[in-house]
Amino acid sequence: MDLLRFTTAGSVDDGKSTLIGRLLYDSKSIFEDQLEAIERTSVQRGDGYVNLALLTDGLRAEREQGITIDVAYRYFATPRRKFIIADTPGHIQYTRNMVTGASTANLAIVLVDARHGVVEQTRRHAFIASLLQIKHLVLCVNKMDLVDYRQEKFDQIKTEFATFASKLSVPDIHYIPITALHGDNVVDRSTKMPWYEGSTLLYTLENVHIGSDFNMVDSRFPVQWVIRPQSDEYHDFRGYAGRVEGGVFKPGDEVLALPSGFTTTIKSVESMSGPVPEAFPPMSVVITLKDEIDISRGDMIVKPNNQPQVGQDIELMVCWLNDKKLQPGGKYTLKHTTKDVRCIVKDVRYKVNINTLHRVEDDRSIGMNDIGRILVRTTQPLFYDSYSRNRSTGSLILVDEFTNETVAAGMII
Repeated sequence: MDLLRFTTAGSVDDGKSTLIGRLLYDSKSIFEDQLEAIERTSVQRGDGYVNLALLTDGLRAEREQGITIDVAYRYFATPRRKFIIADTPGHIQYTRNMVTGASTANLAIVLVDARHGVVEQTRRHAFIASLLQIKHLVLCVNKMDLVDYRQEKFDQIKTEFATFASKLSVPDIHYIPITALHGDNVVDRSTKMPWYEGSTLLYTLENVHIGSDFNMVDSRFPVQWVIRPQSDEYHDFRGYAGRVEGGVFKPGDEVLALPSGFTTTIKSVESMSGPVPEAFPPMSVVITLKDEIDISRGDMIVKPNNQPQVGQDIELMVCWLNDKKLQPGGKYTLKHTTKDVRCIVKDVRYKVNINTLHRVEDDRSIGMNDIGRILVRTTQPLFYDSYSRNRSTGSLILVDEFTNETVAAGMII
């Protein structure tokens, strides 16, 4: 059974947490004691109904303000698929939390309040989803009950968003009118909107095809750990552990080790349950090789006829996550796949106006929640692909050397 990771995004009070609560409730994924606790809290707050948003808003500050602050992860499963949900905040000052939640997602649900239509935050979140190369996007027009379930209101929002989305690189977009509070078109079809002939949200989530989202062409295996048990049973065993980030690896394949450039062939591919005939993304395996080559953490095993780019001058789109602004000429620790290096910011190319998607070249100061393009130079060469080609080998983070705080998420151009 495959796993779908998805994130919710949208403006404040669009009903993201309520939608997730409704999904969990209607798909019978809530334990009785959880439901009882929510019912009790709803009564204490004087909500007048069972407030399903309380399922994900777990922090006291979130419940007091009625907003989501932190990224809340929830797991549930149906007979067709397993799901991990990242409920992300809608406030502008929590854009960085949305980037965190969306960085591993296959699909993004963007919520729009039917009364307000497409607003600044809708465009911001759709742009971030596009920037993070999320291939599937579902625009849920929520609170349809407050516009009398009118089709023309839904069509108007759909047309407006489609015009904006034409500038983005999201190949698969779905549009669904819902009322999260009452469950219309979330798990069960709505009787209030007979004009809508599409799928419900849960059906869409269960059936969206994500198998082709992984890069099966470019073989990439960053080495995370060298396994040398040196026990009596496995006296000469030497295996390279890691996660396959692209392509397919099989015993007998000719491979090349970077940065040494030595070639050899794969002897075996081992998993937790024993040898496997092949490994592909996102499997975590141990690869053993025919020849003894000096390979350590941070090296990469690839195919000789299909190698990644190797370089020290890296062009990045970054989302800044820290209070302290980016320092041109500043030095940072850079973490890319399993490799840690140091780097210096050589140039800030431009900042992006998230609402218009235009470049801002007269103001190049990049602070908290800003997105911009920069050039860094690393102390050692990186083995990378562009982020649009491979989300794993094309992404990195920058870390402040002194405070050890993650300051930026980067996408290699």
